[in-house]
Amino acid sequence: MKQQPSLNNAIAAFAIPRMVDDTQTERRDPNQADIQLCIDKCTLAQGDQKSQGQRVGKAKRVRSVLTWVIEHASEYSREFVEQMVTLIRSCGGFQPGAPNYVGEEAIICLRDALLSKGFLLTPEGEIRTAALDILSGTEVTDTLASYVRRAQKGAADAAIVAGTGKDLLEAVAAHVLFVCGNTNNPPHNFPILLSQAFVALELKTSADKAVNGDPPEHRFQRALFEGACAVNTLRNRQGSGNGSPWLPTVTPEKARRATQVMGIVGDLMLRTLKEKQSL
Repeated sequence: MKQQPSLNNAIAAFAIPRMVDDTQTERRDPNQADIQLCIDKCTLAQGDQKSQGQRVGKAKRVRSVLTWVIEHASEYSREFVEQMVTLIRSCGGFQPGAPNYVGEEAIICLRDALLSKGFLLTPEGEIRTAALDILSGTEVTDTLASYVRRAQKGAADAAIVAGTGKDLLEAVAAHVLFVCGNTNNPPHNFPILLSQAFVALELKTSADKAVNGDPPEHRFQRALFEGACAVNTLRNRQGSGNGSPWLPTVTPEKARRATQVMGIVGDLMLRTLKEKQSL
C-alpha cells in the first residue's frame, strides 16, 4: 500500500490552503466544484463550511476541512492530503508558466511541511516517501526525526526507513557515525554499530560499568542501549516480504511497543547529536 502523509498543523492550516488561495491573484483552478469532489470522495462534509451553507473562499474552506479532519476524522487525513495535491497537480499547479501555477513560495511551503512528516514533494507534484540516499545534511536529520516522532507513537510504518532497508535505529546510528566521523562504511553488526554511535555521542552503553557517583542519566542511557539491542533481536532478518519488519512470532501489540522503544532511543541519539553540533 502506498504510504501517504498524515496531517500536521503546518500542512492543515497553511501549506495546502495556500496552494488553492487566489484571493490576491487572478482566479485559478481548482475551483469550488473540484474541491467539493475531493471532500465528497473522502466523506468529509461534516467539516466543510460551504456544505453547511456558509459563504467561504477556497483557502478558508480547505483549511476548515483539514482542521476538522485532524480533530475528528484523522483516519481520512492522508487520503484527503493526497486527493488535494493530486487535484492541484492535475490543474497544472506545479507547472511554472501555466495559468494555474501556484507559485514557488507555495510549493516550497508544502514541500517543507511534507518533509517534516517524512515525505518528499517532487517538482512535478508527486508525493513520495523520503529515501535517505537522495538526501543530504540536515535533510537526513530532519527526515529521521520525522520517523522517530512516528515511532514514538507506535506507527507501524516507522520501523523501517524507506529506501535503505535499514530499521530506524540502524539508520540513525549510521547517520550519527557519518556526521561525527564522516564514515560511509558503518559496521553491519547492530550492537557494534549502536555502541559506536553511543560512544561518538558520549552516551553510556552496557560496556560502561556503573561506578560510585554515577549520575542517574548514565543508568538510563545504559538501559536504553540494552533495550535497543533487545528490540533488534525481534527483527525479521529474512526481509519484509511477509509485510512486516518483525519476526512472525511478534504480535502487533509487541511490535507497537518495540517501535516505541526504537523511537525513544532514536530521539535520544538525534537530540544528543543536535546538542553536540550546537556547541
